[in-house]
Amino acid sequence: MKFSTFHLFHRFDGQSFKDVYDYHLRLVELAEELGFHGVRLAEHHFRDYGVAPNLFTMLAHLAARTTRVRLGTGIVVLPLHNPVHVAEEAAQVDVLSGGRLDLGIGRGYQSFEFEGFGVDLAEARDRFNESLEMILGLWNNETYQHVGKFYRTGTEVSLVPRPAQVPHPPIHVAAVSPETVTMYAERGLPILADPAAPFHKVAKAAETWRETARGAGHDAEEAELVVARSVYVAPTAERAREDQARFEKMFDRARIFNDKSAPIDSRTGKAAQGFEYYQDRYLKGGSVSNEFRWEQLEVIGDPERVIGQIRMLQDFGFGNLMCDFGSTRPIPIDEMENVMRFFAAEVMPAFQD
Repeated sequence: MKFSTFHLFHRFDGQSFKDVYDYHLRLVELAEELGFHGVRLAEHHFRDYGVAPNLFTMLAHLAARTTRVRLGTGIVVLPLHNPVHVAEEAAQVDVLSGGRLDLGIGRGYQSFEFEGFGVDLAEARDRFNESLEMILGLWNNETYQHVGKFYRTGTEVSLVPRPAQVPHPPIHVAAVSPETVTMYAERGLPILADPAAPFHKVAKAAETWRETARGAGHDAEEAELVVARSVYVAPTAERAREDQARFEKMFDRARIFNDKSAPIDSRTGKAAQGFEYYQDRYLKGGSVSNEFRWEQLEVIGDPERVIGQIRMLQDFGFGNLMCDFGSTRPIPIDEMENVMRFFAAEVMPAFQD
């Protein structure tokens, strides 16, 4: 199992934008120091939920501050970007980092962001698929031309620069619904499973992906699937439970699960076309009990319990755990560093070859 850290860049009350950036830059450097395999950054727009709108800018900066850790997106919201720019900027970061880019992509879901860009959320899946086609076309061909429903190159073009990794950086598609998992498994594109989906759903997603990919003739066993989880390890299970309750009191759930986050079609007030699978999570406020999070959602407990949960995720078929150590909690930097150090010391050695 490989381990990556997740960075939302959530801005809490009283923080400047620079405060947020400095906080996460320090954690990225610590992740490299502690031996994490990679880091993943989240893209968001127009509110404090996440204040890193251009992930490639941030990753280029991180490329100069690190030497080994993989630099990943989790995710680039393709329908909000020109796919030619994504292909170019990702290739540039891959070159600057010495071939360390991992590209996580998705169609997005936050209606507030789509409205801000003037993009119809109901078009998100079609825009995503066309964008992905263009990015792969630009990366895999010396010259490329595209005229589609949403995007066009206008003329035949050559990508400059080209990625350092051949044929291109690894790609993971954000997916957990059966329809989406199947769609990308047929193309052999590994998935990045949603942190808000309970264990049984991510297990089913991995099973569906491997069965479908294998049936389509892809090397399903060698593919590295990524699963995102909220992660916390404490010296004892009792302490972990106490901390979980404390963290929940610090978490303003309404800042995440609300009408701005929900995949809502403003014309109907209901889930946008293609997002029916997610409607309950956001329209019902995302409220779950501490017990549900403990048993069904989070990787949490003492080292023995956490190691067991991670082995369970391995058995599901995942090879990379993207760890969210508290992106929505106002945890002081010293405490966050201690959380990461304890995980690295007490859990990660159990998964070293």
